[in-house]
Amino acid sequence: MNTTHQDQSQKTALITGACSGIGYQLACLFASDNYNLVLVDRWGEKLAEIAEEFPKKFRIAVKSIVKDLSTSTSPEEIFSEVRCSGIQIDVLVNNAGFGTYGLFHEIDLMTELEMMQVNVVCLTHLTKLFLKDMVKQGRGKILNVSSTAAFQPGPLMAVYFATKAYVLSFSEAIANELEGTGVTVTVLCPGPTASAFHERTGMADSKLVKGKKMMDAQTVAQLGYSGLLANKTLVIPGVKNKLLVEIVKLAPREQVTRIVRSMQEVK
Repeated sequence: MNTTHQDQSQKTALITGACSGIGYQLACLFASDNYNLVLVDRWGEKLAEIAEEFPKKFRIAVKSIVKDLSTSTSPEEIFSEVRCSGIQIDVLVNNAGFGTYGLFHEIDLMTELEMMQVNVVCLTHLTKLFLKDMVKQGRGKILNVSSTAAFQPGPLMAVYFATKAYVLSFSEAIANELEGTGVTVTVLCPGPTASAFHERTGMADSKLVKGKKMMDAQTVAQLGYSGLLANKTLVIPGVKNKLLVEIVKLAPREQVTRIVRSMQEVK
């Protein structure tokens, strides 16, 4: 690892998308609980700052891996680097992801293919690679970050909503498969969260976001972390989000889709 504070008796968590938002807050929580960290992000400068700060602040070891997860070779490269470093991953956090906003036929194809690579393919690939060792060892945890978007179609963010539906379905399915192995899978489904996500996607002026009070990333991360430690399969932060998910299950699908379209539109 990148520091002299390594303790082989400590557990290690690998977190993707670790430089900001929920990923960064999760890194803080694991570090506070004395986990060594492997942090993956595309932003090398910010990653280097965290890798220098955390060992001093938390007395843990941190390994940083600068990687663009939209590149198909990234999962194997990450796995190989971790293996070569002699690090055993006890917790895998698939947090990295991004979204697009607009009419499907107008959005750049390559951007959406890259989003699918990050949100779906990379998440699946990393899970496949690290899960095998966890099962052999008879212990381990996986946290996949999805969204309340997973529970309904999302006009104006059609592919993004679909990727999050995949993460939810995939996570719940393998959680069932892994019962009795000592390995647990938790899927975190937050609603709109205060972060740079909305500005990056171009939906900051939508009815869903503009002027709305959103849950902060620290709170979302804490609820997800607590759920992970409690071996919960599904974590939906906030009473309002839980209620909305239940309503979606009962309402006609076509009506739900129209309502989501209305909420996604610019004011």
